[in-house]
Amino acid sequence: MTKNVITSAELFGTLHEILIMHAGEQYRLRITSNNKLILTK
Repeated sequence: MTKNVITSAELFGTLHEILIMHAGEQYRLRITSNNKLILTK
């Protein structure tokens, strides 16, 4: 893999949801039951 690629497994580990801070705003990235990614503010 190239250096600028992060797998979802690396990002989430055993979690199904993570919080991301960007420009002072909080975003929620989660894996759905259908194994899709959803990003919400």
